[in-house]
Amino acid sequence: MSKLKTAVIGVGYLGKFHAEKYSNLDNSELVAVVDANAEIAQAIADKYNVEALTDYKSLLGKVDAVSIAAPTTLHHDIARDFLEHGSHVLIEKPITVTVDEADDLIELALMNDLLIQVGHLERFNAAMLDLDKIMEQPTFIESHRLSPFNTRATDVNVVLDLMIHDIDIIMDIVKSNIQSMHVSGTKVLTDSTDIANVRLQFENGCVANVTASRVSAKTERKMRLFQHNAYISVDFQDRVLKIYQKGEKEMQSGIPEIISHESTYENNDALNLEIIAFLDSIQNGTPIIVSGEDGRRALDAAIKITTQLSDK
Repeated sequence: MSKLKTAVIGVGYLGKFHAEKYSNLDNSELVAVVDANAEIAQAIADKYNVEALTDYKSLLGKVDAVSIAAPTTLHHDIARDFLEHGSHVLIEKPITVTVDEADDLIELALMNDLLIQVGHLERFNAAMLDLDKIMEQPTFIESHRLSPFNTRATDVNVVLDLMIHDIDIIMDIVKSNIQSMHVSGTKVLTDSTDIANVRLQFENGCVANVTASRVSAKTERKMRLFQHNAYISVDFQDRVLKIYQKGEKEMQSGIPEIISHESTYENNDALNLEIIAFLDSIQNGTPIIVSGEDGRRALDAAIKITTQLSDK
C-alpha cells in the first residue's frame, strides 16, 4: 500500500490524537508535528519518531495531507497555505471563523483539485452510522449535548464549541434550508454564551429543538428523531440506538402495536475512522463524508444563532 506523507498542525488536546492515528495507519507516513509550544511539539514528535516544528511553513509543498488542530482563528490561514501548495486538509471544527473564510477555502480546494474534510467527529460514531440506514424524513428532532465546564474550548461560545455537532448532523439528515430560528441562552462562567437553546424551523416543515450546555453537572449527548413511522433515539455517548416502529398488528382497536429494537455498539474509535476516511478519499476517490461545504453549512447556522444570542 502506498503511503501518504502526513503532518499534524497543532498537537494540543485534539491534535495529539490525530498524530497517534496517522502514525499507526499503514497508508500514512507521519513526517512531522507542529505546535507553537516547542516543548509540546517535541514531546509528541519523540513519541512517534518524527520531526518537531514550531512553524508549519517549512512543510509547505512537502506533505500530501495535513490535519489542522490549531485554534479556530488560525484555520483559514494555515489551510490556505497548504491548499496553495498541493496538500489535502482535514480541519477540526468549526471549519473557520467566518463563512467568507470557509468559502475561500472551498473555492481554492476546488481550483486545485484538492480535498477538504471537516472534523465533525460525531458523524463517525457507530450509532450514527447505523442511523443513516433507517432514517427517512424526520418531522421533529430534539437534541441535548451537555457537558461539565472545561477551560479547553472557552475561546468560542457553546454554539461553536458543542451545538455545532448537532447542527451538522441535523442539517445532514433534514436536507432542507432553515426557514427561521428562535434562540435563547446565557453566560454563566465565561464571557460568552455557556448554555443555549434554538428552535429551528426548516422549509420542508421539520422542526428541531437543540440544546447545548457546557456548565452541566453531567455529560449527555442524545438525539431523538420522529418520522411518520418511527421514533428513534440515539445516545452518542454510550453508543446506543433505539428504534420504535409501528407494527402490522394492533395493540387495541385502531391503535397499532409498537415494535422496539435496541442496538449497543462497541467504541469504534471515531477519530481513527475519520482519518481513515480522509486518506481513503485522497487515495481512492471515495466521497468525503464531512465536506468543506458541510462544514460551511454548519458554521453559517451557528453564526446566525450566535448573532441572535448577541442581540438579546
